[in-house]
Amino acid sequence: MSRLFTRVEFYELAWSKPMTHLAKEFALSDVALHKICRKHEIPTPPAGWWAKKAANKPVKQTPLPKAKAGTSDKITIAAGELRPEPELIATARENARLIASSIDADAIAAPNPIVTRTISQLSKAKPSLTNGLVTVEGLNVVKVSLAPTSIERLELALSRIVLAAEALGIQLVRGEKAANFVHDGETIEFSISESVRREKHVPTEKELAKQAAAQKRLDRRWNNPNSWDDDFSWSATHWPEWDYHPTGQLAFELEQSYLLGGSPRRSFKDAKIQRIENMASDIAVGIAVLAAAKKDDRIKRADQERQREEAKRQREILLRDEHIAERRGNALDDVLDEVASLDRLKRLVANLQSEDMARSEGRVGKFLNLAERRLATWEAALSPAGLEQRFEKQRLFGDDDDHGFRPPYNYY
Repeated sequence: MSRLFTRVEFYELAWSKPMTHLAKEFALSDVALHKICRKHEIPTPPAGWWAKKAANKPVKQTPLPKAKAGTSDKITIAAGELRPEPELIATARENARLIASSIDADAIAAPNPIVTRTISQLSKAKPSLTNGLVTVEGLNVVKVSLAPTSIERLELALSRIVLAAEALGIQLVRGEKAANFVHDGETIEFSISESVRREKHVPTEKELAKQAAAQKRLDRRWNNPNSWDDDFSWSATHWPEWDYHPTGQLAFELEQSYLLGGSPRRSFKDAKIQRIENMASDIAVGIAVLAAAKKDDRIKRADQERQREEAKRQREILLRDEHIAERRGNALDDVLDEVASLDRLKRLVANLQSEDMARSEGRVGKFLNLAERRLATWEAALSPAGLEQRFEKQRLFGDDDDHGFRPPYNYY
């Protein structure tokens, strides 16, 4: 929970112990604590001051100057996070807490149209018969579910939260399903709800009497069978198993989503010593931190997607190269097979031409004519010009070598 100090109180605190010790108490770095002091014009002990004091040497305490006109005399130290956090989230939290130190928790906020509209709709809504809560949700209102008796408190809490958020550059805006906060280009969804206590239902005297009367009517009809023809309808009286009672305890919940690199606080609830209307600074810091985490998440996911696309492209290049190599290898094998066949054909034609019977007009002569034509055709096809024409038609050994390439479905 945030802590509130006057300038005098914080000045005395700054001179009561070394800044490194004080920073640990606030879960801040000493650098951030020095910045808060400078921001509020609070002098701090110079380097070596505490060593001189420990050695009983004379030291001088710089007096606290008066605050400038229009400057708040109050300093807010928003709650820190005790658990270890990723560096990006920790840095965002510290920067937000530094800015939040100027928030005046008691300042009166100007009416916000979204808050006003939310309160108006809540006041008109009918409580649920089940749990006694009124609920609103929509384009221009905050998503809320609470008891009518908590509406006034909600108005105070929302007004303070919006004011604290604005101090950190966070705006409450309309959304598709409900109003959202927007910070540094990131949209933060949120809701406010009241918890409900469940108790076993105890039948009232009226309910018990109604059940007893119904049972008597049923007994009379069982004892008088002729009466079953009469118009009669009866069912056992049932009451709910549980009763639900609003507790008056409110919870401010930020959107729940998995983020790469960290999971900042999302829930701010009433407790014994805190109420959400007094946690405006902490909630505003929480919104700023979540926005920074979401932005980092978006950047990381975009980078991961680029890496996946690059890996996909490299795999596709590899598959394309394999496709090209296979087509070229098949083309070479085909040419080699044809060359071998051409050599055999040449030998056959030469042998037939050396025989006198090849000159006859008989069947062998016709066979030789076919072999000679086939030989001429193959020689032309296997000449440089013939191969060029063939490879152009087959789209081989050129810029179109990957003709017919299709990555296997879902191979990534």
